[in-house]
Amino acid sequence: MFPNVNLEGKARPCLPPFCPAPEIKRIATRNEKAPTVGVTRLSEPLKTRRDCSHPISAKVIVSPSRTKGKAHTVTCHNCQIKAKKFGKDRKGNQRYRCNKCSKTFQEYREKLLGNMYLSEKKALNILNWLVEGSSIRSLQRVTDVHKDTIQSLLHFAGQRCEDLMNRRMRKVLCHDLQFDEIWTFCFMKEKQKTRRNLHNDRIGDAYCFTAFERDTKLLLTWHLGRRTETDTVSFVEKVFDALDGTTNIIQITTDGFPPYPAAIAYALGTRSSYAQLVKIYQTPLAPEDQQRYSPSRIKEAIPTPLWGNPNPERICTSHVERQNLNIRTAMRRYTRLTITFSKKWENLRSALALYFAYYNFCRIHSSLRCTPAMAAGITDTIWDIKDLLRG
Repeated sequence: MFPNVNLEGKARPCLPPFCPAPEIKRIATRNEKAPTVGVTRLSEPLKTRRDCSHPISAKVIVSPSRTKGKAHTVTCHNCQIKAKKFGKDRKGNQRYRCNKCSKTFQEYREKLLGNMYLSEKKALNILNWLVEGSSIRSLQRVTDVHKDTIQSLLHFAGQRCEDLMNRRMRKVLCHDLQFDEIWTFCFMKEKQKTRRNLHNDRIGDAYCFTAFERDTKLLLTWHLGRRTETDTVSFVEKVFDALDGTTNIIQITTDGFPPYPAAIAYALGTRSSYAQLVKIYQTPLAPEDQQRYSPSRIKEAIPTPLWGNPNPERICTSHVERQNLNIRTAMRRYTRLTITFSKKWENLRSALALYFAYYNFCRIHSSLRCTPAMAAGITDTIWDIKDLLRG
């Protein structure tokens, strides 16, 4: 095709083919009035890449404009002046260099694992195995990571997950809640604690109170403590914090634990329709029936409405008791007749926080075909362990 130059070696505007005379005049006038921002003027004529015999001259070459906005700037932390890019490290992260003090550095980025040196991929695999029933020492053998590092990772993830639950479980719309508590022990059993005359509340029996939503399968909140009236009130107050902002009447069902009625009346009051399912256990008749680790047989379950208008057909605690089975299956610390019980109260609390956040946001429930958090309208996507750590 014809080059965009005239016979005198001067540049001419690029014209579309078969352009009429008025249009040629309009384009020429527009090019003469064009702004000179981003324009580079050349003193010598340009040549083609193949160095052809005839020269191609041009007075202006317009450089393409940036459409991505302003460039990101990094300031030297010593001199407080703008630094320039200075290559990349072995992981592909951009490095910068100060022209004044000649120091090189990277832009600060918040790490997923804080100050831990453990690789991100290995850490996520360890956390996935922890919520699927693996113990710390078995993970030490499999992953070649020291048990203290795994314990530090569990503490870090547990704190992140507990903060996540406290922020996300707010103004949750619930209709049918079931309360229950699941037992384990910390460091030693209560009987051994009594023999040694110890009075530490973080040694011995440890009960985890859980509030389970029947329809969405959401584990609304939890509380780790003793099976006392004080801890029961603290647990129900956490339920109130999660429900605060909604106005509907909630049906609540518990077992016959005596502190429940007063705690629910104090925290929830007329917002609840409360009923108890009182279970009568059968007394063993023969010595062979007195098995040490077998539960007693239930003789009768009596639904007892206390106030409000609870639906008699929905007075049930089977769903939250089935959730207790999930906890014992997925958490090695709750497996009976093993040595995998918690030795420290903080370890048990971190493990519970990690599991409950994973259950609500990451684990797909088989009957819902989605996560409980999605069914409750808290989120619209399936999370993974990395999302839990990011919060």
